Amino acid sequence: MLKKIGFLGLGTVGKHMAANLLKGNYALSVYDSDPQVVAELVKLGATAATTPKEVAAGKDLVIYIRPEKERLRPDLYGANGIFAGINPGTILADMGTHSLESTMEMAAEAEKHRIMFLDAPIWGTKEHAANGLLTILVGGDASVLSRCREALSMFGLNILPVGGIGDGTRMKFVVNLVQAELMQALAEGLVFGEKLGLGSSKVLEVLESGGVGSPLFNSKGRSIARGDFTRNLALKYVHEQLELVLEAAKKADLKLPGGECACNLYAQADQDGRGEEDYSAVIKVLRK
Repeated sequence: MLKKIGFLGLGTVGKHMAANLLKGNYALSVYDSDPQVVAELVKLGATAATTPKEVAAGKDLVIYIRPEKERLRPDLYGANGIFAGINPGTILADMGTHSLESTMEMAAEAEKHRIMFLDAPIWGTKEHAANGLLTILVGGDASVLSRCREALSMFGLNILPVGGIGDGTRMKFVVNLVQAELMQALAEGLVFGEKLGLGSSKVLEVLESGGVGSPLFNSKGRSIARGDFTRNLALKYVHEQLELVLEAAKKADLKLPGGECACNLYAQADQDGRGEEDYSAVIKVLRK
């Protein structure tokens, strides 16, 4: 049974994932560049590590959840990175969203070090993480997943095997594309309704009554109507993920007109200084 876990990346979602692991009485070591969030986890029972190398050493499972552009290479491959400290036989679960090339490079490096690797990006928001309701898209060996399923279930409600290594990342691209486009559609519908003199609450009531209703429309629509853009899933990360989607589509010789349009909208919101807000704040670009 896995008991010793290293956790690197205590962002908006990661810190709640780590807190839920502590509720399961796992021996948890944590690392993040933000000392304040590390201190919060230490108060809950975690042990602080000073480097990625330290957080990975001597563990049964190492969970890594960093965005593509935030310290990816030094955290992994540097002199004090994960691969400098991780022991053979450890399971390394990459739960961030990266380019396919980064994912496959990580898997190849894990193989060199005789590390068992899972390509397992998470899907969900801060609320999902806090309540143990994340979806985990797993690419990799089923027997490796079975060894850490109990630990992953502390923060993941749906643990979905989707194929081999790389397929978790590919499936997350699909999810990110659809999610971002749905938010754009909702934002455009609400702003269009406003311009026509219709209240947001009434527009949402009508949308939810028919075939276009969705949990995203319900939750995000209500928060938008309240003017609440508190960060649940950071807009800057949705923008970054859309760029990865379009990069993957280009390499597949595929044009995604809706995805390109959505990426431009999120890029403008990010440029306007909305990156740290919830991704629903993209509606503010349309309201200008």
